[in-house]
Amino acid sequence: MKPPPLRIHRPTSIDQTLDLLSEHSVSGKVLAGGQSLVPVLNMRLAAPSDLIDITGVSGLDELTVSGPEGQQEIAVGATVTHRQVERSVDIARANPLLAEALRFVAHPAVRNRGTTVGSLAHADPNGEMPMILALTGGSVDVRSRRGIRTLSAEELNVGPLETCLESDELITRAIFPALPAGSRAGFDELARRSGDYGLAGVGMIVDVEDETVTGLRCGFISVTDIPEVLDLGEVVSGTQIDEVAGVVSRVVDAVRDFIDPGGDIHATADYRRHLAGVIASRLFRRLCRTDNARIQGAQVHTAGNDAGNGTDTGADAGSGTGKGIENDTGRRRA
Repeated sequence: MKPPPLRIHRPTSIDQTLDLLSEHSVSGKVLAGGQSLVPVLNMRLAAPSDLIDITGVSGLDELTVSGPEGQQEIAVGATVTHRQVERSVDIARANPLLAEALRFVAHPAVRNRGTTVGSLAHADPNGEMPMILALTGGSVDVRSRRGIRTLSAEELNVGPLETCLESDELITRAIFPALPAGSRAGFDELARRSGDYGLAGVGMIVDVEDETVTGLRCGFISVTDIPEVLDLGEVVSGTQIDEVAGVVSRVVDAVRDFIDPGGDIHATADYRRHLAGVIASRLFRRLCRTDNARIQGAQVHTAGNDAGNGTDTGADAGSGTGKGIENDTGRRRA
């Protein structure tokens, strides 16, 4: 199929973009990487009268890591692709969780075109980037002709595929804070096939001080309607790093109680809940290995490799490769 007739605008400045958004706020759409919007247009699930192509807008392609060590901020412009973020050595050092999760976003061909900010704007609960923004305490800068505002991930996401953005507003950049010193972070998910939606996924940050666990935070994909962060500090605080096996079951139980997955043709709600617990168990054990100073995101696509090995969590969950699929404007692959 082909998209319905529409007009394409190619502004070269932010001011021109904001003018166009103000003029066509009712029936206009912003186009960045196009990895989700174009398939949606071709299937005629959306029929905007105007497309505002921001790929040529100056100032939206900046990717920077700034600030003192341990307090750095990663600024990702609206037209920066997933691949650019994924390949940045500075970003991998400052926030290895972001770098690791990006490897689960679709395929390289999609990451070469899709944009990280577009994923945030799409607010897909199956997407990795909205969850990572929430888990790391990130924010987005939003502009319109009415002014500039900064929104936290909690403020931005109000429902599945729904944000608080007004129709004339543009996310100009996303800010991901660096992970604090002593933290260990990782991400994993399981999908039916490489490149499919993740049936369930977990991002995790473990705080460790002098071989003692002091904090634990989890974020989820495909099992909550919006990115929500589960703080399990009270469950694990004070546990020695070589004694975490004693609290794994409590972590898993808390995860399964917290999430509220839905069922579909790919997996039942109970299976997704079970799977989230399995992934959380694996991640927590991996991040608390005594030889793990700080996870740099080297281990990916691991979910499902030891299917059938029962553990105290009821683990395991079936086979598959841990690979998700994101997009440009957030939507996943066509």
